[in-house]
Amino acid sequence: MPHYLTIGYGDRTGYDRTPHVLRDAAHAQDAELVARGARMGIAGAPVQVRNPEGSGIATLNAPYLTAELPVAGFSLIEAASLEDAIRQAAQTPCAICYGVVEVWPLL
Repeated sequence: MPHYLTIGYGDRTGYDRTPHVLRDAAHAQDAELVARGARMGIAGAPVQVRNPEGSGIATLNAPYLTAELPVAGFSLIEAASLEDAIRQAAQTPCAICYGVVEVWPLL
């Protein structure tokens, strides 16, 4: 079955303004995905890593990309199709709580 990487963006403000019943259902969706084998995690502080031409590792404690909302978490899911992956991602906390979820097919 194909795999998809999802990246969830969201913040506490959007989460807090979402009704509890919807948040609970979204967390239940995450639990269902994990029960079916999805790997999920909450995003920690990012570190940029560079090693131009193998000349030496340089790091910077900061995100490389910036977005309207911070990265909140990641998951690796299996789905029958991109449409199925989108359907699954659309019911997760970041999508429900005024955030956004990117779905990346792994080729």
